[in-house]
Amino acid sequence: MAQPVGPTTTPVRQPGTESEVSPDLPWDVIVWDDPVNLMSYVVFVFKRVFGFPDHLARKLMLEVHEQGRALVASEPREQAERYVHALHGYGLRATMERPS
Repeated sequence: MAQPVGPTTTPVRQPGTESEVSPDLPWDVIVWDDPVNLMSYVVFVFKRVFGFPDHLARKLMLEVHEQGRALVASEPREQAERYVHALHGYGLRATMERPS
């Protein structure tokens, strides 16, 4: 006779140990200052990746330069991941985080 495979008891879930994640909440895409990329290059990348008009791309670039970081997009997780990947492809330091 074959023996049962896998656990023989039902797992017990502890109350309060599972966190609910809503897929609808946006993720913030943050670009960080670095000592490598020229300001004009960062403007170019913002215009290319996000389609920002020149004045907005320059405003965000100055925010990165002066404050060390700038919130450049707030999107669903998959789109935020695509933006971060694209920014990395251009050599910019970018991360994504959940707004608090």
